[in-house]
Order: sequence, then C-alpha cells, then structure tokens
Amino acid sequence: MTTPADTLNLVITTLQGSPLCKAVHVLETQQFSAQQFALKVRAELTRGGVLQVRLYYNDRHIDYAYQVFRADQPLLRWDNKEHFSNVATHPHHFHAPTGLVGDSTLNGDPVHDLPLVLEYLTTFSG
Repeated sequence: MTTPADTLNLVITTLQGSPLCKAVHVLETQQFSAQQFALKVRAELTRGGVLQVRLYYNDRHIDYAYQVFRADQPLLRWDNKEHFSNVATHPHHFHAPTGLVGDSTLNGDPVHDLPLVLEYLTTFSG
C-alpha cells in the first residue's frame, strides 16, 4: 500500500527535481483512514504559472488531477473523473487549452504520470 508520506515525498521530490519548477508548496494533506488520503501540492513554474497536483487514494483507487493555472485561470488539466465516456482512454482524459477534451497517456500512477506531465510542459507555451 502507498502511504501519504511516501506519495507526498514522491510528488515533492519529482517537482523539485524538475528545472520547470522553482518552488513547491504543500497545500493540503488529509488522512481519512489507513487506506484513504488526499493531498494537494503546487509548484511555481519557471515560465510563469502554477502546476497543481491533486491526488486522492481510496484503497488502491486513485483519483487525480494535474492542472496548470496562470493568474488563477485554468489552462490545461489531466484527470480521471468519469464524465467523458466518449474518450478512448476513459476515464483518463486531457483538457486542452482550446477547451477540447481528448485522450490521455496518464494511467493514475503518479510515478508514471508526473514525469509525463512535466515532459509535456517542456513544450507548452500557453
């Protein structure tokens, strides 16, 4: 089982290790039971804006949202809420800066997902 401390450490060290991030702030950590917790972390981006990581674990199920904001306006987001059943990678999907919702390469595991998000942001100019 993944612990809140292990997950938080993974997120913080991954963000701090990226040249895209200049400051990392833990906004929320909550443990509801031995198998249920949530966390929210924000990283200031060197090109401006903020990357927010929200993870909610519930007995091996992970809800996630990786979202980029600029001036408190959302620009793009990856998440796995189940409201876009027409997307081939359902429930995983990507909200593009244009407003379109499409496929996502994320799978819900932050070890896999966070590096992909950061890789995308190296080419994002929004």
